[in-house]
Amino acid sequence: MNGFIKVVKELPSEIASQEPFQVDCSKRKGQFDYIESVLPSLLEHHYISITPAMSQRRDRYPQNAKAALCQACYNALRLTGSLEKKASELLEAIPKPFLSLHLRFEPDMVAYSQCQYSGLSSASIKAIEAAQGDRKPWTGELARIWRKRGKCPLTPNETAFILQSLSIPTNTNIYLAAGDGLMEIEGLTSVYTNVVTKSGLLTGEDFTSMHGNTKAALDYYVSINSDSYVATYFGNMDKMVAAMRVFKGLYKTLFLSRRAFADFTSQGLRGRDLMQALWKAHRDDYVLGRGSALPDCFCEVKL
Repeated sequence: MNGFIKVVKELPSEIASQEPFQVDCSKRKGQFDYIESVLPSLLEHHYISITPAMSQRRDRYPQNAKAALCQACYNALRLTGSLEKKASELLEAIPKPFLSLHLRFEPDMVAYSQCQYSGLSSASIKAIEAAQGDRKPWTGELARIWRKRGKCPLTPNETAFILQSLSIPTNTNIYLAAGDGLMEIEGLTSVYTNVVTKSGLLTGEDFTSMHGNTKAALDYYVSINSDSYVATYFGNMDKMVAAMRVFKGLYKTLFLSRRAFADFTSQGLRGRDLMQALWKAHRDDYVLGRGSALPDCFCEVKL
């Protein structure tokens, strides 16, 4: 937050020996304003300790305060020392240059989306059914509407097709940022042959015993430091990686358009016609500033 407020490393001597006045904001609901609720205590006691409120209305902050909050959060974000060491080891092992690809075609993700897919292997179908529980896929017209709204995760095969549409070479080094249980991966690796994973690059009990969220932190670290980042979804991981890459000045980031893919395939487009339509849709998003993109994809005109 330096540049917006005065930051000191040590408390002034006149208050260092005092106990801070406790200001509890944790139980407040609805509209909450620091100027009304916290500033009076700060002005009176000069030294306060705040229990943050999770329901604060950030949209009421002035622009410079929002900027300060954003910069402070991104500057402060760190992995633990041991995890960063493992993540750095993983990053070093990946062939360079490389593209980090975040795939979300996992049983729980597909079950949550309530989307239908044809042509899946029996193993994938069984895994999805086990994860569904009470969530049954949409059928009929509802299923078509849901897919055309871009709600369905891309399969690895669909992802490979879109990457080819964007002229990303099939010999590109790709780091696969994905959770355990990724299905139908052959649809990607049969086209893009230089695909590496964290389980293939890291060994040892300290990795195999890691929790899923800890492994996701490895993917996050690699993705924010990759030469390019491609996301097939728009979840929390993707938003966080994209934001941090912008913060670090790394702009080669691309969100594949599930909506465009669903719309064009529903129109009956296939093969080269589908590739051209997908290229134009992603190019238009880039030109119009509706999303980040890999500008190298649009340096040549597709005939």
